[in-house]
Amino acid sequence: MSKFSVALLLFSLVAPSAAFTAFSGARSATFGTRRVHSSLDATLEAILFDCDGVLADTERDGHRVSFNRAFKANGIEEDWSVDRYGVLLEVGGGKERMTAHWNEVGWPAEIPAEGDERKAKVKELHLQKTDLFMDLIDEGVVPLRPGVLRIVDAAIASGVRLAVCSTSNELSVKKIVDTMGPERAAKFSIFAGDMVKVKKPAPDVYNMAVETMGLDPKRCIVVEDTNIGLQAAKGAGIKCVVTKSPYTENEDFSMADIVVSELGDDSSTGITLEKINSLL
Repeated sequence: MSKFSVALLLFSLVAPSAAFTAFSGARSATFGTRRVHSSLDATLEAILFDCDGVLADTERDGHRVSFNRAFKANGIEEDWSVDRYGVLLEVGGGKERMTAHWNEVGWPAEIPAEGDERKAKVKELHLQKTDLFMDLIDEGVVPLRPGVLRIVDAAIASGVRLAVCSTSNELSVKKIVDTMGPERAAKFSIFAGDMVKVKKPAPDVYNMAVETMGLDPKRCIVVEDTNIGLQAAKGAGIKCVVTKSPYTENEDFSMADIVVSELGDDSSTGITLEKINSLL
């Protein structure tokens, strides 16, 4: 065998091993200013939380109560029961919720019959309801759910970005986030229902978060508590953790990547950042 043939044989044996070593040692490559990630580099980039029912159990004793107080303040004989409000939660957004309800049961005399005046009155009611809801938050009636602060602190310590993507009014969302304290609240981007044309189950609010924050949806996780929120996350191409809330425990979450009753205050038994990252 010639020296050339021997050299060629040795290279054919060594080169694949060397190529594998080089690939294993370099989990990602840089081309210009764009970082290209391999399948081994699927690290968590951001957690996108829903607000109501995820950060806090706001619906039954917060939003529902606030709606009823706003109705009463305007002389409207309407009182949404716990069960009725549970049905109305299938509609995303407070103004849309009132509209759907009264389209079904009939509109109160205190609200204009149609057109822009009706829309303006519904908007006014919703603004009043938001003010009343924020008063309840200040009173400490609606505490954060177990595990929220633990996950938020772990994310901040690991450089994972945070956002809230909600169908609710921006002021309401910000009020809930502010209860975490100024240092935590400063880490959150907020994307609220009125910022997009179509609310959940459409994926618009999650798409907006991804585009605005410059995120890779395949490296994000959504935390939701409703089927319509889960649909929105999946529509945006983002994996989803579902933490059930009292109103949603019997909903269909078969599309979720993991379903839990709560995030959990104890890291040994609850959801951890490592567990979230493993879903990517």
